[in-house]
Amino acid sequence: MSKVTVLGSEDIKKLVTIPMALEAVEGAYAQKSRGEGGLWPMVFHEFDPGKADLDIKSGELGRTGYFGFKLVSWFGANPDKGMPALFGTAMLFDITTGAPCALLNAGGITAYRTGAAAAIGAKYLARTYAETLLICGCGELAPYLAAAALYALPQLKSVKLINPHHPEKTAAAVPAIAAEVDALLAACGLTRTAEISPAAELETAVGESDIIFTATPARTPYIKSAWVKPGTHLSCIGADMSGKEEVEPSLCAKARVFGDDAAQCFAVGECEIPHALGMLGALTAEIGEVITGAASGRTGAEDITLFDSTGIALQDIACSCALLTAAEKAGLGTAVEL
Repeated sequence: MSKVTVLGSEDIKKLVTIPMALEAVEGAYAQKSRGEGGLWPMVFHEFDPGKADLDIKSGELGRTGYFGFKLVSWFGANPDKGMPALFGTAMLFDITTGAPCALLNAGGITAYRTGAAAAIGAKYLARTYAETLLICGCGELAPYLAAAALYALPQLKSVKLINPHHPEKTAAAVPAIAAEVDALLAACGLTRTAEISPAAELETAVGESDIIFTATPARTPYIKSAWVKPGTHLSCIGADMSGKEEVEPSLCAKARVFGDDAAQCFAVGECEIPHALGMLGALTAEIGEVITGAASGRTGAEDITLFDSTGIALQDIACSCALLTAAEKAGLGTAVEL
């Protein structure tokens, strides 16, 4: 028999914060760099191509005492049945015995850890005086990307948002995104001072931005290499499946390119197609190596830097560990004997 702590969506809403996610994700990257954490092969299965699928990402973080996985399933017809299209489930297991320890609703974890990843890329690779952020994509992740960036990079003065495929829809989406950003920051004791506003036109916005986050499911690049000015940093998070691509491949040929996991970046990330085309032979380094000082990040003000954040299991395991600890202190969660 083993006791498993179950944390549902309401428990997690009460516990998770932007700084918790930032600390957990940065720590996971660093542990991977030091050989204290490892990833296992990804599993992807299509039940019905283009209509229903799942992916499983798993790994271990030795210092935390856990290994685990996150399973995300997408069934496109679910909304017609009154159900969410996306479900995320995470589990933690004792690394010394294999005993199951925790079961978590991972929907909220995913949004927080993804925002944290993009912000950590900018924290370590953008110029320290960067003031302008452009977020390409106005979907569910946008508030988490903006809030994490504003927390991690307090020097930011302007956040622009754009729907790169339907720019005309951007302005209508911004007020709700800004309100959610304010709520996320208020939960960690901050009041936003940076302006959040819509960008009118993509090319101009790209050329005027110090930092760019890409967060769409695009399969055709919409950011052209020629638009990106020297010194820009890009955190690319949309490419999490083979064939997805947001940035013109030739940009990778002139940028210093970093990733969360080299093998995964070349298999399913923003690096996949540039690598296949022979424009990118290898990553400059993994982000964890930059965090620990094992590799250099930006080498000068004119460097273009790109962080390919494919999303690795260690992010979810680290966040799940932080949530489990917080739940124990707060007396939240339900204990179940298996």
